[in-house]
Amino acid sequence: MSDALLLSVQTGRTAPLGPDGVPSAFFKTARLGAVAVTRLGLEGDEQADLSVHGGPEKAVYAYAAAHYPQWALEFPQLAPHFGPGAMGENLTVSNLTENEICVGDIHQAGSALLQVCQPRQPCFKFALRHGNKHLPKAMVRNGFSGWYYRVLRVGQLAAGDPLTLYHRPNPDFPFARLVEIVYRGKATAEEIRRMAGLEGLAGQWRDHARLMLEQGLQP
Repeated sequence: MSDALLLSVQTGRTAPLGPDGVPSAFFKTARLGAVAVTRLGLEGDEQADLSVHGGPEKAVYAYAAAHYPQWALEFPQLAPHFGPGAMGENLTVSNLTENEICVGDIHQAGSALLQVCQPRQPCFKFALRHGNKHLPKAMVRNGFSGWYYRVLRVGQLAAGDPLTLYHRPNPDFPFARLVEIVYRGKATAEEIRRMAGLEGLAGQWRDHARLMLEQGLQP
């Protein structure tokens, strides 16, 4: 991922979304210049529902720019929508996708250190944002999840900064495989054992794997 970089950086404030005015910070605005990175995300970014969004393990959301042309092909009527920030991401990343990272990867962006910890699970607000009820199912089908980072070192970052691999603790657990497990709920017994103690994986997924092991559940 030596050529990966931050193509765009976005933050958003809570505002009404959709015909019923559901509170959401899905709409993001591009930021120019350096943006501070705190343990809970980018300075100036908000989350409307903290029960499902935000927190240390959903601090910064990144999305692969390479997916936008494919979204436009699948939903041509929405093609003008698909560009940096359209998925509600904070970081739009070039030259990097879910297939090229591993669970727990630590990336340096500007002076901040960020750790890949879980995929995004699409909700109804994704459909509201673009006025198409089929979008969440399409994200599950194609696996274009994007990824959440936890912040290991606060700092600053900006559009145009390189995104470099600082450390890879789990080279044998591709992130794309985690997306498959989260989206489709199918894992091998060995994967469940690995996930229960997998360095860098979000706590909710480690706990889920441990529960399966304790209850003797089969994948």
